[in-house]
Amino acid sequence: MIVQQVFIKGIAHSSYLLGGDKFCAVIDPSRDVDVFLDMAFDMGWKITHILETHLHADFISGHVDLMKRTGADIFVPGSANCEFDAVSVSEGDIFVIEDMSIKVMDTPGHTPEHVSYVVTDRARGVDPVCVFCGDTLFVGDVGIPDLFPGKAEELASELYDSLHEKLLCLPFL
Repeated sequence: MIVQQVFIKGIAHSSYLLGGDKFCAVIDPSRDVDVFLDMAFDMGWKITHILETHLHADFISGHVDLMKRTGADIFVPGSANCEFDAVSVSEGDIFVIEDMSIKVMDTPGHTPEHVSYVVTDRARGVDPVCVFCGDTLFVGDVGIPDLFPGKAEELASELYDSLHEKLLCLPFL
């Protein structure tokens, strides 16, 4: 299992490639999909999964362009009710890429439909080894819950629960 980060300074956004021997997923892809195509090519990976943690308000996602160029499936929170072709996921769903098992965890708060992807590298063991949590949890900070007018208190409460009842309970945090 290899994780590679793509960071865009101007908007402080991180995307990731999660790869095995031959296949990989792109998590929260930014608009410039050539970056991911080049990185995957350099690693000898085929992009088979595109994972969105939430609908993004601060940048334009490259998920549809990446899907058109690779044929990869887009995975999105089911409660987002997206109108583009995608696989809807929710709490407890599990999918596999090579030796990696990826479990979906509903983590609303930054946005109502937010999910996190908990990864277990089964070649190393049965415990999860990383989580892709979008804009829910940062180093030393959390995502903002005030993007939706009139819902800030509700989302702040959900964010607290997502952090304290789920993410911070993971064995590696």
